[in-house]
Amino acid sequence: MKAFVFHGPGQCAWEEAPDPAIKEPTDAVVRVDAVTICGTDLHILKGDVPEVQPGTILGHEAVGEIVEAGSDVRTVRPGDRVLVSCISSCGRCSYCREGMYGQCRGGGGWILGHLIDGTQAEYVRVPFADLSVHALPSTVDSKDAVLLADIFPTSYEVGVLNGRVRPGDTVAVVGAGPIGLAAITTARLFSPERIVAVDLAPARLEAARRLGADAVADAREAPEQLIADLTDGLGADVVMEAVGVPETFESCTRMVRPGGRVANIGVHGKPATLHLEDLWIKNVTITTGLVDTRSTPTLLRMAAAGRLSTAQLVTHTFPLDHMAEAYDVFARAADTGALKVVLGGEQHEVAVRGT
Repeated sequence: MKAFVFHGPGQCAWEEAPDPAIKEPTDAVVRVDAVTICGTDLHILKGDVPEVQPGTILGHEAVGEIVEAGSDVRTVRPGDRVLVSCISSCGRCSYCREGMYGQCRGGGGWILGHLIDGTQAEYVRVPFADLSVHALPSTVDSKDAVLLADIFPTSYEVGVLNGRVRPGDTVAVVGAGPIGLAAITTARLFSPERIVAVDLAPARLEAARRLGADAVADAREAPEQLIADLTDGLGADVVMEAVGVPETFESCTRMVRPGGRVANIGVHGKPATLHLEDLWIKNVTITTGLVDTRSTPTLLRMAAAGRLSTAQLVTHTFPLDHMAEAYDVFARAADTGALKVVLGGEQHEVAVRGT
């Protein structure tokens, strides 16, 4: 088969790779119909995730068809159209039993495109298939469904649910990239009084307005003051950090009201200062998290019912074998206007080996 293979920082190629095979009776092999690229994939290419070894196929999100299932797989069978989750769950360890699949200690968690070969390929082996793929209703298009593999559950769980968004809240989302925009979309489900989006890029702020932000602010123009003006000086009830740099995190802690919540979604590569000299007295709750994807079935039902729109975030589509071009467009989002890119194309039948 063909796959997008990581060969070290700055080095990747769409090339021949071994066909996946069933290794454990809980595995399934999926023929990939659609994939997307995550900001984490860009971090891997930069060398920021040293656990990813050269020779690894990248990607942790996909929609496809089951072509082979291990003898212990019970919930899906060959021919089923499925969503491949970004998180794999053994279902047996203490964390999985609590629904904290991202912290799985039984061989799951974030493994696809990280510790094992991922989804940016014509075929992918998915461990723990019963809990790590989701059957897709025919009413949900592949381009829409693939965004439910990571970005929407991440924003919903780590941002909206951790931030405990409630009716009537003032919600600030700092960072209007794909994660921030998905957070705006899912925060609206809880009827906040207002959502304020903060970013540097005018195009992304305009996208935030389209997706439901009531106000937008240029990050260079004192967004903390705008939040204060809108809330009689109190600050936002919930602030979500969706960038992952020290400056935005510290800005979030200045925007939140006493008794409010800061939900950090962004992936941080550098230390950020926690100003406890200001925060200790304010009863502020700060949460962090890796997505667990426990909300994926709910989000899928909402998408199937027309209650959750994901396609508005897709700005570019490519055939599957145009992976290098898609990475370039996604990486240069400031120039290309890319939010999410989706790849999918003609499928190539190859022999899938079992063991």
